[in-house]
Amino acid sequence: MNNQQIANLQIARVLDEAALRKLAELYAQGADRRDKAVWASIITADCVIDGPGFKMDGRDQILGGIDILGQMFVMTQHRVHNQVVVIDGDNAKGETYCVADHLTKENGKTNILVWNIRYQDTYRREEGRWLIAGRTLIIDWEEKRTIG
Repeated sequence: MNNQQIANLQIARVLDEAALRKLAELYAQGADRRDKAVWASIITADCVIDGPGFKMDGRDQILGGIDILGQMFVMTQHRVHNQVVVIDGDNAKGETYCVADHLTKENGKTNILVWNIRYQDTYRREEGRWLIAGRTLIIDWEEKRTIG
């Protein structure tokens, strides 16, 4: 393999890693804006998302999860941090860190629930685009407090 071929492989890897990072960021933005179109554009039809006490199987059920999120919380804000991925052809696995704030209003008070999350992700490239094929939400710890 010559230097140009090696450089092309390295560039392709960087582009794949950037695309996978973008999925994590769009997932967070879609959750916070309750944007089903964003989520629909970044998950596979057979995607499975699970976490403590829930499992959503397939695109339709996952998109319905946005409605549930809106019913449970007044507002959310997800901040994506480090991400590590391992790419194998058109499949990849990775771990993405996130801190998510969830606001609720109870008895005239605003409360915040902060989750420190690790997402265990699987990805699949379909028709040249990376998509989330599976996501497991792990809450490492949480904090609850009244903020107003």
